[in-house]
Formats: sequence, structure tokens, C-alpha cells
Amino acid sequence: MQRESWSPDAIDTKVPSVARMYDYFLGGDDNYQSDREACEQLLQQVPSTKVLAVNNRRFLRRVVRMLAADYGIRQFIDHGSGLPTQDNVHQVAQAVAPDSRVVYVDNDPIVLAHGRALLDENERTAVIQADMRDTEAVFGHEETKRLIDLSRPVAALFVSVMHCIPDADDPAALVRRVAERLAPGSFLVVCQLVSDRPEIRAFVTDFMEQATGGHWGRVREEHEVTRFFDGLEILEPGLVEVSTWRPDTDLAPVQQTDEWIEWGGVARIV
Repeated sequence: MQRESWSPDAIDTKVPSVARMYDYFLGGDDNYQSDREACEQLLQQVPSTKVLAVNNRRFLRRVVRMLAADYGIRQFIDHGSGLPTQDNVHQVAQAVAPDSRVVYVDNDPIVLAHGRALLDENERTAVIQADMRDTEAVFGHEETKRLIDLSRPVAALFVSVMHCIPDADDPAALVRRVAERLAPGSFLVVCQLVSDRPEIRAFVTDFMEQATGGHWGRVREEHEVTRFFDGLEILEPGLVEVSTWRPDTDLAPVQQTDEWIEWGGVARIV
């Protein structure tokens, strides 16, 4: 299996990375001083951010397990996957069905570097370095072609990444392009950061835009995210704050603050 090459020189440790910041919030150690400082500054203004990140990860696990166990999905494309952590998509899916295939997509070179372990670990898992906005590059990649059979249902995941896409790149159009390539019976999972407080939207958007050197989109409102699901059959319980999406038990943690939330859901292509 051919691997993509990467160079340590491609990783700018002085500029925070969204993937590494997320890793820090989840308690990982694949991050640098610039990432940690940006996270701590963000927490000063929006203290619920760490809890939000943890609940978002739990949502991802629940969704993947449900799609594999209840709907028989055996193919997953995780757009903007971020750094490997505990209970990755392939681990959750393959715990249900060992023949599940997963392609992780991220444009951060450190994700590719750490993803090599996944390539060695599992022939049904691949990590590709690509911009998730470039649908042609993602679906035309040799590893995607090797693992994903587009004549059969696929789950395309956009979990906590759409806020990284600026309006100029039309995130709703990205979802449509992906949906058009998938067979009936496929699923799209989409959620992103939203807030009904203008001051929070403005602060976080400006902060992340400056902190990441422009690698950011926008905190949006719920009605804007709803557009991502146009033409799709949304599963119950609809579009919600993700900690309330089919919780495992009544005791599952629920987002306690409303500064901002991760909002979205799961839709089926019919």
C-alpha cells in the first residue's frame, strides 16, 4: 500500500492548529505550546468549550455505533477527522463489524504523520491528507477508491468541522457535492458550532481567525446549519444540541451552558 509522504518542516508549531487544539481539549498530548495557549485564552472567554468538545466526541461515537449496528453501514469517510484519539471511527465501527472500512481526511500534516500508525494497524483504514473542500481530490484519492465502494451506502461525516469553512467556500454546497456522489441509503452526519449570541459569534470567529492564521470559517446560527440538510431525510430526534442526540442513558452528560453549542444531526439519502 502506497503511503503519502510528509515532512516535519510542513508543521508550523508556532501557529495554532484546530486539530491540535481539539486534541488538547480532549486531554491529548499531540499539541504544542501555541495550541495550548490559544485554548486557554479561548476558555477564559468561553469556559464551556472543553465540555463541548468532550460531548461532541461522545456524539461521534454514538452516531458511528448506531449507523454500523442499526443501519448496517460498513463504509465511513470522516472529513476533517483531526488527530487520532480514543475511540476513533474505525475502532467504533469495527467493534460492531470488523469488515467496516474507514477513510480519514484532514489537511493538517501532523494528522497524516500520526495516522501512519492507523495504516500499519489496519488494512481497512486509511488516512489521506487533503482539503475536505476538494471533493474531487477526496473521492479521487487512491485510498478512497481502494476502500470505498460508491455503489453501496456510505456514511460521510462532517463532525465539528463546518465552522472551519468560510462562507465564501459555501459549506452547504460542499455537503451537496458529497451527497450527490453517495448511493441511496447513505448517511450524512453534520454538526458545527452555533450560538444565538452575537457577541459570542463575533468573538470566537475573530479569535480563531487570528489565532489560526486564517484557517477558520464562522460560528453560525441554527437556521444557517439547517440549510446543510436541504433535500435530506433527517433522522429523529432532528437537529439538536449534540449531547441530546440519542444519549446512551438518561445519565449521559448534557451541555449545561448556552454560550455556544455543537448543533446538528444525521440525515439519510433516499
